[in-house]
Amino acid sequence: MVRILSLLLFAACSANALAAGSAVDIDTAGAVYLAAGLREQVSASLPSMPRKMRQLFASESSNKLSEQQLDAVTAAAKRGFRIDAFEPLALAAFAANLDSATVAKSLAFLRSATGRRMVEADIALAELDEATIDKVTAGRLVAPSTPARDALFAKLEQAADSTRAAVQIYLTIGRAVAVGTAMGSGLDLAEAQQRVGKTGPTAPADELARSMQVPLGRYLAYGYRDLSRADLQKILAFLQSKAGKTYVHAYIAAMSAGFDAMGRRCGERIGESWREIALAQARDRMLGAPAADTAPPPAPAPVP
Repeated sequence: MVRILSLLLFAACSANALAAGSAVDIDTAGAVYLAAGLREQVSASLPSMPRKMRQLFASESSNKLSEQQLDAVTAAAKRGFRIDAFEPLALAAFAANLDSATVAKSLAFLRSATGRRMVEADIALAELDEATIDKVTAGRLVAPSTPARDALFAKLEQAADSTRAAVQIYLTIGRAVAVGTAMGSGLDLAEAQQRVGKTGPTAPADELARSMQVPLGRYLAYGYRDLSRADLQKILAFLQSKAGKTYVHAYIAAMSAGFDAMGRRCGERIGESWREIALAQARDRMLGAPAADTAPPPAPAPVP
């Protein structure tokens, strides 16, 4: 429904929502999750994560990492960013933020002709190769449009709050990996959160939002290029309805919980692996064997 690139993470599951007693069961939430094609969209985003994480650590670290450490990052990302690690907490958060009326209206929309076309477009967009995504977001591959369509897309972006959510995606995945890495290196959760909290984001949220808004708009327009103006108007009407707003909130909470869980799992394995590497090198030094110089584990930057 809402672009997987722009709305993967936003906020953790709301304690108020859990206390309100309006949650639905996991099976009910799962029906909406599947009808929206979210499993396919999330699954499509995961294969590229090991390469992205390796690039992140290789380029953002203030200290040069060894190939062994970078290999550990790649292996950890393969183990951490998996759909089976994503879905348990994502579905729990989704269920906690939905209600019966929203479920009924969301399913009715998602199963309508327009809803099915939208879901098909969402999945196809999530499955684009990275070279095509780069062309789309850079404006080198554009969808034909009109001023009327452009106006609809602007309203869709606002209704989905996609730019602000994309900023949270960037910052929250990075924080989850950083906290997990600190925990894997031997800190408890509180100590890890304190260490990561001192580093802060690499760029102000407002600056990130300005840099993301135009590319995300192009991405949405390209993904929905085959949808008619009537379809776009129906999608907007759903997003702006009470049920649509609740659905978007629940969707973002689900993506937040799921990607946070995967990022934490990845980070913990990175920290554990680096600690094992350091211990092995210490043993080698004690035995007089040569060991490659390595840097201490850095706190990773956020992932876009």
